[in-house]
Amino acid sequence: MYDIGAVNRNGLQKAQSVAARKEIIAGAAQQRWIEVEGGRIEVTGGTPNVLTVNSTAVDREFYDYYRTYRGEFTPKGTTANLTTYPTLSTNTKFMNFYPFNDIETISPRPMLFISGDQAHSREFSEDAYARAGEPKELVWVPRAGHVDLYDRVELIPFAKFTQFFQTSLN
Repeated sequence: MYDIGAVNRNGLQKAQSVAARKEIIAGAAQQRWIEVEGGRIEVTGGTPNVLTVNSTAVDREFYDYYRTYRGEFTPKGTTANLTTYPTLSTNTKFMNFYPFNDIETISPRPMLFISGDQAHSREFSEDAYARAGEPKELVWVPRAGHVDLYDRVELIPFAKFTQFFQTSLN
């Protein structure tokens, strides 16, 4: 699970300062005017196209999925080197996205959260779980990272999904 709004506002583990956020917002505002005037569209973030000795563990994890047979997909109208890259001018839209607001109102309907215990994104599952009303359950998948639960079927807890749906959707 990813709270794309929180990660754009604050970075992973809240490592991004408010000053850095304001810089990003100012850059995005300037970029919108460049695009209005017909200038070049700039992209930001995204999965690296090449791994280096300086690549982070998160870079490597996403590269292993989005830049390999596991998950590479290039939509019509773009190029492979731009997939997963949002535009700089629209970055502020992510900052204004709060997917967990009012999550507690889903209660009393049950919620199941599943995350890899090695996932760099586990903070978002913990946050969503903390905000959610009862009944709720948080399941940690041993030895699983964030993208492992996309397609590594030997790690995906299908029995847990089956039990949850059979119990909760009756």
